[in-house]
Amino acid sequence: MKRLACTVRYGETEINYALLMMDRRSLEIAVHPDKSVVVKAPITQSLEAVEAKIKKRARWIKRQLKYFNQFDPRTPDRQYISGETHLYLGKKYRLKIQMSSKNSVGLKNGCFTIQAIRNDPGEIKSLIEKWYKTRSKVVFLEIFESCWDAFKSKNITKPRLRIQKMDKRWGSLSPNGQLTLNLSLIRAPKECVEYVVIHELCHLIEHNHGPEFYKLLDQTMPDWMKRKHKLEVSLI
Repeated sequence: MKRLACTVRYGETEINYALLMMDRRSLEIAVHPDKSVVVKAPITQSLEAVEAKIKKRARWIKRQLKYFNQFDPRTPDRQYISGETHLYLGKKYRLKIQMSSKNSVGLKNGCFTIQAIRNDPGEIKSLIEKWYKTRSKVVFLEIFESCWDAFKSKNITKPRLRIQKMDKRWGSLSPNGQLTLNLSLIRAPKECVEYVVIHELCHLIEHNHGPEFYKLLDQTMPDWMKRKHKLEVSLI
């Protein structure tokens, strides 16, 4: 198998793609969740023929890339001072910082109440992020287990769940069966987290975003479009 890094121009747009020349009969174009474009072509096919096919599918490729842009986290600048609002599962909580002999974080009366030894923005940020991480382990696992119920009968292996900060994705599914969720999703509404989980679980069955993938997504979560839109605007 031969692998090439290639670029084709469509109007004002440059489409970068990985070309795999291999022993196969037909050409396949796939846009992956990491926004990489992979083209698998017969080893006998010319580069000109490949480029012509990509140009023919360019509008579809651009739509897929635009779709994946919605997974790019948009985190506003924060100062971590009293009075500032922070999100947790889609709801806004006002930050209330109190000096104390020990550090703690809690939700009380519509506020993020921070007991801190030092009223330092960097320290406050660290405390909130640690609290988010602790809560995400509980909340995301509950959501994952609930979403997995729809896939139990499909004769597929249950993936492992991992939570970490991600710069460009809300979620991902690795080839070795690991579902990763972005820690920042703890700020989004629960229904949006469910959408990301279901979306990734559908990739266990349909790896690309073809008609069968969306058919499965529609069957599993009929209101996924509404949830997707809510995710797009909820963290602005």
